[in-house]
Amino acid sequence: MFTRLVSAYRSTGADVPFGNPYPDHGTEMEGWFWRISDEASGRALVALCSLNRHPAGDWSTAAVAVHPGLTVRAGALGGARSQDSPFSVSAGDEAGRFSVGTEQISFELGDLSLNMAFHQPVTWPKAFGGGGIFSAIPYLNQYWHPYYLGGKASGTVEYGDESWSFTDAKLYAERNWGAGFPLRWWWGQAHDFGADDVCVAFSGGLLSLGPIGRDVNGIVVRLGSKVIRMTPPVLVRSEVGDNQWLLRGRSPRYEIEVQGDGRHLPPHVLPVPLPGERRNIDTDFEHLGGRLRCTVRERGRLLFDGTSELAGLEVGTRPK
Repeated sequence: MFTRLVSAYRSTGADVPFGNPYPDHGTEMEGWFWRISDEASGRALVALCSLNRHPAGDWSTAAVAVHPGLTVRAGALGGARSQDSPFSVSAGDEAGRFSVGTEQISFELGDLSLNMAFHQPVTWPKAFGGGGIFSAIPYLNQYWHPYYLGGKASGTVEYGDESWSFTDAKLYAERNWGAGFPLRWWWGQAHDFGADDVCVAFSGGLLSLGPIGRDVNGIVVRLGSKVIRMTPPVLVRSEVGDNQWLLRGRSPRYEIEVQGDGRHLPPHVLPVPLPGERRNIDTDFEHLGGRLRCTVRERGRLLFDGTSELAGLEVGTRPK
């Protein structure tokens, strides 16, 4: 009985406290995203997949992007399916295929092949997800949850004449789900701050519940074992434009400022799903090697001030 109640509640998009971040909720779009980087070599990649629901058959948006360079391989794949226990998501047709689980992922898109395994993940420690109390509100248009705030990834990506084999690259992973992407959004993530054990992620966009909509921002910072989340009702202000990002959040205890700059390099163009139309649109622009500075204060005392030169910084839109 309890399991059925939890399943019914999750089908609204909302999550229960301390819930499992992997499984499909049953919303119109379910997304999984991984980002790895190696500061010593200056390399980074992102991989993403989704399960998009449609009466004619569930399908998936899948993509892998690699930095340096502007390599992107993407597709709208048929045959998408998910499984809760053990968790897995897969899709595949003549355009490509992928299979992902809790500990490893595999993608084949055109001439690109990616295989990687995860170990020593730094998991999300709080009761509510990345959206805070908003994670428990049903029927929002979009939910966001960064569930790996660190960890290691090992594997190989091959494309064209290029190949990159990596061991113990830094790992970040997140989920997003709901009715599809908002009309506009912005996002950033970094974990390459030299010797400092720090992970920074932020997300913002037009959040709506029925006819009510407003821009909402969230910041998550992990400093060693301490995880600070700033989401509503904490006010986080943002200024995004001209390939620059600025977010400021202040709670009774903490002050966080995040500055992102992608003006020095062109963005990778990633696909955005339109679930009801069974197609992708290329309106997601991500700088895989951007610059991000993060400053954290606790009751006025400086806890952290560092800069990453290998951050992911993103802005996107979708048609009404």
